[in-house]
Parts: sequence; structure tokens; C-alpha cells
Amino acid sequence: MKQQNHSSSAITKWLAYLGPGIITAALVFGPGSLTITSKLGAVYQYQLVWVIVASTILMMTFTSMGARIGIATKGSLLDTFRHRWGNWAAWGTGIGIFLVTASFQAGNSVGAGIAFAETFGTAAAPWIVLVVVLGISLLFFKSFYKILEKVMIAMVGIMLISFLFTLIITRPNLWQVVQGLVPGIPSGSLMLVVALVASSFSIAGAFYQSYLVQEKGWQKHQVKRVVKESFTGILVLGCISGMILISAGAVLYPQGIEVTSASDMGLALEPLYGTWATSLFMVGLFGASFSSLIGNATIGGTLFSDALSMGRDLSSRSVRISISMIMIIGAAVAIVFGRLPLELIIFAQGVTIFVVPFIGLGIFLLANDRTVMGELVNTRGNNILGGIGLLVLFALAIGNFIKIFL
Repeated sequence: MKQQNHSSSAITKWLAYLGPGIITAALVFGPGSLTITSKLGAVYQYQLVWVIVASTILMMTFTSMGARIGIATKGSLLDTFRHRWGNWAAWGTGIGIFLVTASFQAGNSVGAGIAFAETFGTAAAPWIVLVVVLGISLLFFKSFYKILEKVMIAMVGIMLISFLFTLIITRPNLWQVVQGLVPGIPSGSLMLVVALVASSFSIAGAFYQSYLVQEKGWQKHQVKRVVKESFTGILVLGCISGMILISAGAVLYPQGIEVTSASDMGLALEPLYGTWATSLFMVGLFGASFSSLIGNATIGGTLFSDALSMGRDLSSRSVRISISMIMIIGAAVAIVFGRLPLELIIFAQGVTIFVVPFIGLGIFLLANDRTVMGELVNTRGNNILGGIGLLVLFALAIGNFIKIFL
């Protein structure tokens, strides 16, 4: 009995450390990521598995920097930006991330609504309203962070189980999957590869990691454990993405089925494996959508409030109002348009072009500043991977700029 209690205590302690990493993973992986990974598997089978591995490593690198900055500094990361580069840096970062998260929130609302609508054969709008009301109601709990942590761990667990069973059902060719680890870009896949990297390698998520570790109150002597557990959360994200891409490669690629939305993947399973398999996938879609809906809103709301010096604690009124505002905006757009409008996607991409690479550069510079970081400063390995990550961010920005404006 004592051994059982000890095991239970160890698991509880491990989950407590895992929280911030899982939250970051959950908010990064939404219905957009699910759609892109499904489409890549459907069109190119297993040839682009390596992209998920590369994106996961880059995300781990910047999430580690965010975590270490959060431990090394007393103020928030936006405060550090403000002291280092002035108010314009804090305002630009906070408001920029707020606009990006608000713009993509409609897609999260649609995904959560469709998961129920497709399962029960009803309209999506009532489910969208219900999901957003549920999300906002979580804000009224006294300890919102603890609730957020539990919800995110549950949603990631749902995704893992749903997509793992989907992978087992589809029975992919393992040797072909291993061959997909060899880097190469098939003809016509470049834009989808760019979209996958952009959706998996989230600088906003890495930035917010610093807030999460401060919310937990972690100290310098815990840094190795904190970084390790944040890596675990991002690794889980990579595994989920990989399972979906491989499942799509095993099922959709041989049939030549195109994927245009996250729900298409679930519906494509039905002729082969029955309605229960579709339902299983829809449960995973709900997990991805709901976790991203809450996570995106939490990032955008917290940073917006902090940028305007109105507070950054999840328990503060201004943060909760900002988070609610993003959820309501997303739901309204989703119900009016029934999807994420192209104009909003272009707007979000435009903001991303001018904001995200410089946020990444700011994180990188601070993580190398010994006066800020002390003994937690970047290692050579961090700098090599971080440098590669920055090149990727600026390359994505230049590519998007050419596509949108030229």
C-alpha cells in the first residue's frame, strides 16, 4: 500500500513539473496543425516525417530559452524587453501576439464545433457557443492556472490516445516511415512544408513558457528538471503530429484522398474502419481545438494586458477580461463566416512577418546576455540550434512577405 502511494505521489509530482511544457504543446497544436499534417501525409505519404522532427527540435530549443529566462529574471519577459529595448519593443510584442492569436482563434472555435457537429449530425454554431462559454467559465475558478494545467493535460491525453489508436488501426509500413526521416522536399510540397514549420515552431508558445515557469514559482536550482519537462511536453506535440501524418499516409495516400479541413481526416477513416474510428478521430480533433482555443486566448490575453502594464497574473481581472475577449472574437467570427476567413489569415500572416522573427531574435539575445541570465546563459549547442531557428524564422518571414505583398 505504501509503495502504491509512493508511486502515485511520484506521478503527481512528475505531472506538476510537466504542466508548463504540456500547456505550451497543447496551445501550439490546433486544428490548423492537424489539417496541415493530415494533408502532407495524404499527398506525400511519409516523405516529410523529417520536417516534424526538425520543427520539434527547434521548438524545444526556444522553449528551453523561454523557460530559463523565466527562471533567471524577476519580472516578466515583456518587462525585460521593455527595460532592454524600450516601451516600443514591449508594446509591439504584446499587441502583435494578441492580434495573431485573436486572428487564428476562429479556426480553433470552428474545429471544436465541428468535432461535435460531425459526430452528432447537427449545426456547428450551438457547439461553438457552448465550447466558448465553457472556456470562459474556467476563468472564474479561483486558481485558473491549476485548472488550465489539468485541462491541458487532459486534452493532450485525449489527443495522444485518440491518434495512437488511429495509428494502430491504419498499420503503416514502418520501413517506409523510417525512410521518411531522410531530409528531402518533394516537388510542389514547399508551401505545405513552410506551413507545417510555421504551425509547429511557435515563438509565441516559447515566449509564453517564461510566464508559465514564473506562474509556477520555480527557482534556479530546479532549472534542469524544468527544461527536461518542457522538452517532454514539446516531444509529445511532435509525437502527435507524427502519428497524424503517418496515419494519413497509410490511409489517404493510397486512395488519393485530398484533405481540405481537419474533419476530412476523420471522415476518410469511416469507409475502412467504421463510424467508431471516425468518432475516435473527432475526439482527438476536439482535444486539439479546445486546448488551442484556451491556450491561444491565454497567451494573447496575458501578453496584451502585460504590454499595457495592466498586470500579467492569470488571477488578475485585466488578464481574464483580455482572454475572454479573444475567445468571444473567435466565436463571433466562426459563427458569422462558418470558418477562418482568408482575409484574417492574410492579416495574421502579415503581423507574423513583422513581429515573430524579431521576438525570436529578442529571446535569443536575452538568453545570451550573461548579465540577465548568469549561469543559465545559452550553451554552444543552444546557440547553434537557436541560430538555425532564427534563419528558419527570417526565411519564413521573407517567403511570406513575397507571397502576400509581391
